[in-house]
Amino acid sequence: MSPADPRARGFTLVEIMVALVVFSLAALALIRLEGQTIRSTGFVSATLLAQIVARNVAIEAVTDAQPPTRGRASGVEQAGGRNWTWVRDTQPLGDGDVQRIDVAVRDAGGAVMGRATMVRPPPAPITQTRVGP
Repeated sequence: MSPADPRARGFTLVEIMVALVVFSLAALALIRLEGQTIRSTGFVSATLLAQIVARNVAIEAVTDAQPPTRGRASGVEQAGGRNWTWVRDTQPLGDGDVQRIDVAVRDAGGAVMGRATMVRPPPAPITQTRVGP
């Protein structure tokens, strides 16, 4: 190969510019993908926290010594450094004292981020046992 051979001179300016454009497009796509991943991770984290709050409110209503009042109740809980507004609907199920408890948790913007539904069984009958003769 002689120095006058065009193939021995390396890349032309146009070839380098095309390679840079292709590399820039690939890098831009990766940056957008990373941004989307970070946003979706934040959403998943918020949804998980809202689900935890919903379950806690529902479990509190199920395990409390006194049954919750029927109808709608609401409140605010703090979890993960955020305030979560919850609404609890308590309705009777069939005959007896069985109750259905539905909880919806909203973020500061008002979007429902978590839900939980539980059933509170009727209170167990109190039995008295005799001690001694």
